[in-house]
Amino acid sequence: MDTVNIDAKLVMALRNNTGLGFGDCRSALAETGGDLPKAEALLRERLKGKMDTRSDRAAGEGCIAVSVQGAKASIIEVRSETDFTAKNEEFRALAAELVKMSIGTPAGTVAMTAEMTARLDTVRIRTGENISFARGTRLDGGAFGHYLHHDGKLGVLIQYQGELAPDLATGICQHIAAVVPTPLAVDEHGLPKDLVDIKREEAKKEAVDSGKPASIAEKIAEGKLRKYFEETTLLGQKYVKDDKKSIASLLPAGTKILAFVRMRVGG
Repeated sequence: MDTVNIDAKLVMALRNNTGLGFGDCRSALAETGGDLPKAEALLRERLKGKMDTRSDRAAGEGCIAVSVQGAKASIIEVRSETDFTAKNEEFRALAAELVKMSIGTPAGTVAMTAEMTARLDTVRIRTGENISFARGTRLDGGAFGHYLHHDGKLGVLIQYQGELAPDLATGICQHIAAVVPTPLAVDEHGLPKDLVDIKREEAKKEAVDSGKPASIAEKIAEGKLRKYFEETTLLGQKYVKDDKKSIASLLPAGTKILAFVRMRVGG
């Protein structure tokens, strides 16, 4: 089949579609009798197999992407092996495409669709790197605010109900990105019960061990729990841009933060 006369324009068309070398494209066209779609499918299948053998290579770099479309939103992490690839325009465009595609998936943990996988494989083949979809979350209902750090490695998405000025929604997202400690939940009701029970018992034991009566120890424990909630829940924390105000105090009457997702590459 390599004796088939292949038009150079056809080879260039295949190169443009796949990003592969002239020789690989010409050979594929020769094997498929000059059929462009078949040659492209042949190359993708052949090189996909080679890329799959590289999947054990560490993919420790990458970027976060966010998409909001009406009452639906997604935040995802896409990984690459090198920071060079993570900063590449094609890689960033891939992440942007994947997060938009994920809007069409069910709410909750994002599962890759066939279309998303095919798009990712195209870039994997072109770059020769172990590029992978790491994780993602889809939220439904209400309104959204989001923030993406300038390096693309940290992103935050909040879901809320009610009215919230866009700059304040962004500011709350920036708070979640920057504050230490990172909030564990929107409020105390979102904290795991076993964690709250452990903190309560620790506070009681500390008070009893210091010689306080049981009734006093109970009150001390509740006070320490309130302090813990202020430090570890979003609504209880002091706003990083104005530490005289809590996040809860910034919200207009009737506005409620329903959920937030914070993602850092590799985190």
